Amino acid sequence: MLDVKTLESWLWEAACKIRGEIDAPKYKDYILPLIFLKRISDVFEDEVAAFGEKVGSYETAQMWVEWDHNVVRFYIPPEARWENIIKQSQNLGEYFTDAVRAVARENPKLQGVIDIVDFNATTAGQRVISEERLKMLVDTISKHRLGLKDVEPDILGRAYEYLLRKFAEGSGQSAGEFYTPSEVAVLMAHIVDPQPGEEIYDPCVGSGGLLIKCHLLFRERYDDDPQVRPLKFFGQEILASTYAMANMNVFIHNMEAEIALGDTMNLPKFLDERGGLRKFDIVVSNPMWNQNFAQSTYENDTFGRFTFGFPPSSSADWGWVQHMYASLRENGRMAVVLDTGSVSRGSGSTGSNRERDIRKHFVEKDLVESVILLPENLFYNTTAPGIILVINKNKAQERKSQVLLINASRLFEKGRPKNFLPDSTIELVSGIYHDWKEEEGISKIVSPEDVAKNDYNLSPSRYVAQNNNDEVLPLDEAVLELREAEEERQEADQKLQAILEELLGS
Repeated sequence: MLDVKTLESWLWEAACKIRGEIDAPKYKDYILPLIFLKRISDVFEDEVAAFGEKVGSYETAQMWVEWDHNVVRFYIPPEARWENIIKQSQNLGEYFTDAVRAVARENPKLQGVIDIVDFNATTAGQRVISEERLKMLVDTISKHRLGLKDVEPDILGRAYEYLLRKFAEGSGQSAGEFYTPSEVAVLMAHIVDPQPGEEIYDPCVGSGGLLIKCHLLFRERYDDDPQVRPLKFFGQEILASTYAMANMNVFIHNMEAEIALGDTMNLPKFLDERGGLRKFDIVVSNPMWNQNFAQSTYENDTFGRFTFGFPPSSSADWGWVQHMYASLRENGRMAVVLDTGSVSRGSGSTGSNRERDIRKHFVEKDLVESVILLPENLFYNTTAPGIILVINKNKAQERKSQVLLINASRLFEKGRPKNFLPDSTIELVSGIYHDWKEEEGISKIVSPEDVAKNDYNLSPSRYVAQNNNDEVLPLDEAVLELREAEEERQEADQKLQAILEELLGS
């Protein structure tokens, strides 16, 4: 079987065949469907061969499969089978486009997944990818077989994740739309610690990395024990191309997953039989930070999600937190990546502040279990540090009325182009969390009263000093606070105007 390093270098070699001809954020849209097609084509061939052993011959199996497509997991029409793909020498763009669309027609689950790219697309009269480059790409992909006996799904999946990371490195600001750094996802999986039979949900699923890291950790611990109930995964994604990546990714990892396409905040797709939000055991997510949603999104909500208050239009962070909280079962837990300002904005300001007031509700209801401050320059769409907010609806008795704050801002290694969390940091931070302990200069356990004294500022750096550094408000956070203050001023002006009009009218 192929090892992961061989697969990684091979997949990147394939990607490099079309690099330079198209923009970095786009070339993933062309190579990933072809790699996916190669995988399902090889698996289809293996399944036909296995069926042939049962019915007497490969030829008999082929005839049977053509007569009844349901004897295999996925039916691949002849023109889309890799043996015919590699024979093509002209009109490749048109042929590949027709091939992936034929696969989608035969397999409804793959509609909108494998068939969204036009390999024959042009811009200003020029082909996006030339025939020559497409031929080079297919020849490179053909170097290795990806069947059931050639590569383990998890190994292929890890190589696929590697390819997504490489795409993210070249995608700049757009990378955050589909990729969370792998080691951050691993840390979150260790924090939520999935147990047999649990259902895990990501409302901003991206390419599926957070769900996949939970899957891999679970597989590592239970080693495919048939007596252990498997995990079930659910995710929703607003971008069609990213939705396609997520579906291909979970398929390659051989996961029991359901990924939906749509706008989670305005039209959540996972509902119960009564039309309310479906509940899950675990939620993991990394939503886009500081999104702008109109106030009507919160005011007109029919799912009862925003009971702790409406976040400001300038930042939907606590809107996302409330959606995730509303999606948890009674004993559920969640870990969400947000920007650092989400746990400190508004604290210390006079009068009302929406984000601070929402945090206050979560703290007073004893729902915040932990906040982990991450190092800077980990994420592909920003150099700013993030935090992992851990919410638990059913804290262990010894953790009640306590919040564990972990400052991991210095626990990184330099990398190119981004810093990263080494395995030792993941082990240390997850160990501190699960052992629920204080570590000098890294973690501190505080009470809700301590948080209240700091006006519901939950930033770990506020409580865990490192080298006596004072907190300095980043420029983007200062701008957000200014926008929120301006929004509140306008609301106050409107209320005052209404009162004056009423008084003058009377």
